[in-house]
Amino acid sequence: MEGLMQDYELSLQHVLWRMERLHQKKEVVTKREQGLHRTTNGEIVRRVNRLAGALKRLGVKPGDRVATLAWNNYRHLELYYAVPCMGAVLHTLNLRLFPQHLEFIVKDAEDKVLFVDQTLLPILKPLVGKIPSIKTIVLMGDGSGAPADLGLGEMLDYETLLAAESEDYPWPKISERMAAAMCYTSGTTGNPKGVVYSHRSQFIHTMGVLQADNLSLTEKDTVLPIVPMFHANSWGLPYACGMAGSKVLFPDRFMGDAKSIVDLADEEGATILQHRRLLEGERQAPAQGPQRDLRRLRDPARGHGDDGLARPAHAPCLGHD
Repeated sequence: MEGLMQDYELSLQHVLWRMERLHQKKEVVTKREQGLHRTTNGEIVRRVNRLAGALKRLGVKPGDRVATLAWNNYRHLELYYAVPCMGAVLHTLNLRLFPQHLEFIVKDAEDKVLFVDQTLLPILKPLVGKIPSIKTIVLMGDGSGAPADLGLGEMLDYETLLAAESEDYPWPKISERMAAAMCYTSGTTGNPKGVVYSHRSQFIHTMGVLQADNLSLTEKDTVLPIVPMFHANSWGLPYACGMAGSKVLFPDRFMGDAKSIVDLADEEGATILQHRRLLEGERQAPAQGPQRDLRRLRDPARGHGDDGLARPAHAPCLGHD
């Protein structure tokens, strides 16, 4: 006899379903050069549907690798869901790596489409003509277009692609054993080594992050993930926050700027700041300027990776110029 209770594939489509049906009003806030970009899970899901349609129109098929070169922001979050939920494989490129390592990684993964934040375009310049598997580059920009001197050729505009698609996408039935994402190592002997995550592994990891002895994320939390989305899937936070219904704060390219992080955490009421080591050294600095109240922060998981954030910054944590 086999049990039939809750008999469904453990795929990221279920997390997307929860965002749409249970947590559609929860906010996703991204810091910008000027001000903040605000949206909700409900709007994110509609854009994820459009993005999946755009990927299909670009010829992306199940199992194809889709690369991202992006900061922690709402567009990267949309890719985190659209790519694996349509059956393709999300491959986050570590922007801290040397050009020769990025070249090897893209070739080894045989990435087909590359999505890049506008501020990261200079990283691609040394790779011109060296990554032949990339058939399409999609620019996630501010509407000003790409500089002509980079030699990257014609790029598609992210928002233009989404605007041409429907908010309804016929999500395929996928197996929990299918690949969902790829990451490559850094700082290892020889060339970077690739690791493939299945939908099942991502789902189970998400449930683990929600446990009381882990991060204990809840619907009441406001989470500021500083761990890069290009490093170990940001420790699983993009999916854990979606599952729990937590409000999310993204620092974009300011993830290494303590002043910006403290301001964002204080103004938006962060309760979990993932990568507290950025701020630990600043708590001992004398407060100068406006005071920031971070007493709402719960004790987060600590760690350090290759994101360059384990060093103290130069702005006091609770007060700064």
